[in-house]
Amino acid sequence: MAEDSKDDSVATDDDSDYTGADGNHSLNNVMVEEGSTLLRRMEICVAEAEKRSGKNGVGMQETFTVYLIETRLMDALADGRRLAPESLWRRYSEFELLRNYLIVTYPYIVAPPLPEKRAEFVWHKLSADNMDPDFVERRRVGLENFLLRVASHPILSNDKILYHFLTEEHGWKEVVFDTGFQAKADSRLRALSATFRVRNPDKRFLDMKHYSDQLQSHTSQLLRARARVADRLYAVYKVHGNYGRVFSEWSAIEREMGDGLQSAGHHMDAYAASIDDILEEEEHYADQIKEYLSYAEALRAVCRKHELTQFELEVASQDLISKKQQRDELATGHCFVVPVQIVRTFSLKGMTSKLFGQEAPEQREARLKLLEELIAEGEDVVKEKTLECEEHVEKAWVDMQHFKEQKDRDLREALVNFAVMQIGMCKKGIQVWSNAKECFLKM
Repeated sequence: MAEDSKDDSVATDDDSDYTGADGNHSLNNVMVEEGSTLLRRMEICVAEAEKRSGKNGVGMQETFTVYLIETRLMDALADGRRLAPESLWRRYSEFELLRNYLIVTYPYIVAPPLPEKRAEFVWHKLSADNMDPDFVERRRVGLENFLLRVASHPILSNDKILYHFLTEEHGWKEVVFDTGFQAKADSRLRALSATFRVRNPDKRFLDMKHYSDQLQSHTSQLLRARARVADRLYAVYKVHGNYGRVFSEWSAIEREMGDGLQSAGHHMDAYAASIDDILEEEEHYADQIKEYLSYAEALRAVCRKHELTQFELEVASQDLISKKQQRDELATGHCFVVPVQIVRTFSLKGMTSKLFGQEAPEQREARLKLLEELIAEGEDVVKEKTLECEEHVEKAWVDMQHFKEQKDRDLREALVNFAVMQIGMCKKGIQVWSNAKECFLKM
């Protein structure tokens, strides 16, 4: 089923903003390609989250969160029909299953990541509990972002399993497993050790893998620095509450200065209280950085898949050479004829013939015939692996360039918005102290 849904064409990028169910841009800069991407045919959002309880696979009671996916066809909107959106509930694990399927089915694509399962790189006052309402809300936004990225990809968006995930509440898992993707997933594990055995790696993929390591390192360092700054900023803001307390208490013993001190104290109290909302908003920008922390691993996965296909090609080529050597040895009486000399080679067959005599001509012909058949099969395998490797390189390189353009645009926007937010925060601090100054002048 999945094979029928692949679309290998890659078209020109086109910016598009998407407004989520809460009215905010959950994916401000999603790349929507010209053509029949699903996002051009369907409106998609993760509208809300809901906590539920039930029994897990081993009969134990558990509490979990489900997310409401709403979809609406663009044709209905274009015709002016205000139809209610189709909706269904999905657990986080079902999103994971969808992504695993896409990774295995399209190994040459840098798969969009899911939001984190457990909160990391957060300032200490923010809960890391995956049932915390603020964390669940950020995850809801992240899951919507994931669906929009997949639905805007020129290849992934046309996969039928994705459409089933969005439109069929029951039975879609069976459809996924019927594709047999799990058997393919087992072979991907070999890529972990293939790295050290590839003789002729592609330098472009080596460079890209090195880049992904650096990208992950830099983004994680940025997130750690941001978490430390957030902790210190939280402390600084909260200490301003002490100004408010002192000014309010002082105002009680002052007749002429009392009103000014009390007003200044109110400004300080409001300033101290504002930090909670500010840092929760700041987590939104941290989540955008975290997405590319995860994207770095997705980029490495594509590189590892290339290493695996290259390794399999080299193994098949070496096996073919070995069989041809056996055939030549058998046909020439254990000699290899080269332009300047004849090289005698040791073989088990040669030693056996010395001990037990030469084999019959019929046996020799049968062995030669078998070797010729194995060589023909080996040539077919080498040809198949060569085509697979070339196809992976070509498609992967196209998608990596697509990823780099998306990454440059997304991170530039996220960092600019983060800087604007910091500027606004500083201006708010200046305004608070300016207001306090006016209060002091009126005393």
